[in-house]
Amino acid sequence: MAEPPTTRHKSHAKSDGLESIELALELVELLVASDRPRALSDIARTLGISKPRMHRYLRTLMQHGYVRQESETDRYEISAKLMALGERVRDRFELARAVRPEMSRLRDATGHSVTASALIAGAVTIVEMLHGRTLIEFGIRPGAAMDPFQSAHGLVALAFGPAAEITSAWPGPRPADRAAHAAEVALVKKQGWATAADRILVGVNALAAPIFDHRGEWRGALAIVGSTGHVPAEPKAEQIAQVTSAAREVSRQIGWRETR
Repeated sequence: MAEPPTTRHKSHAKSDGLESIELALELVELLVASDRPRALSDIARTLGISKPRMHRYLRTLMQHGYVRQESETDRYEISAKLMALGERVRDRFELARAVRPEMSRLRDATGHSVTASALIAGAVTIVEMLHGRTLIEFGIRPGAAMDPFQSAHGLVALAFGPAAEITSAWPGPRPADRAAHAAEVALVKKQGWATAADRILVGVNALAAPIFDHRGEWRGALAIVGSTGHVPAEPKAEQIAQVTSAAREVSRQIGWRETR
């Protein structure tokens, strides 16, 4: 049964753009809550706007893949794109829940700052950061996009994740020596970890290892960050074991099963 009609009163304090965003969000929420496709007139009446205006909103959402129209009835419903986006958000929260306890344990074991990354809109992005216990703090704010060619998180992503998607989305400079870079990525994939001493910041290094999900697919990375005097370009065996072990434990928490 359709919701009762509403009347929209445009506030003089709001710009047309803000009202348009609010209406688009209301439209999406209405279609998500509906258990069946809705007719144009039904949607327009429910949200209290004209049919021509509602048609423009629906066409725009269709062009961006958020809404689909039934060819038989011309009714509108939400598309699978929102389901896919919802799955990605759910996965991100699942990763965050799993990674935080291991980040704390890794920080306590090493004393270094710990960062976690994931792929967001094609960018290798820091999603969690925990400061270390050293006198000088090393870290980077959550939400920062990492250079896929010059960071430990980025090298892990290129070795184990969707490299073509990551490199095509990166706006920054590319390696001058592509053959050398390809060899470096191949080594990261072989050894299962990456470092990037003095690349993002002189005197600073990170040691990162990949995180995998229940499908065995790359989901992100876990890393310790510190001065090159404490996290050298050639890390100590103990440091490698600590980081890779923590990353494997996060992977197990989100369903990954190691194969022998």
